[in-house]
Amino acid sequence: MNLFQSNQLEFAWWVEINTNIPRCIYYFGPFDSEKEAQLYKSGYVEDLYQEEARDIVALVKQCQPDVLTICGFSQYFQI
Repeated sequence: MNLFQSNQLEFAWWVEINTNIPRCIYYFGPFDSEKEAQLYKSGYVEDLYQEEARDIVALVKQCQPDVLTICGFSQYFQI
């Protein structure tokens, strides 16, 4: 058994939302299925828009985020 493949199958579905104003990445989840995550995605986008976030890009993916909200990318990524 390949452990890497086994671990990949265990990843839950998450909604990842990137905003340019403020410059942040948000993760919402976990969800049991891609369909369930898709159903909730627009609500999260609307909430962030109401909080004055702009330039919003949302996607659904399988992952296991270590941090649910990342703002100020320089502390997490080399820019």
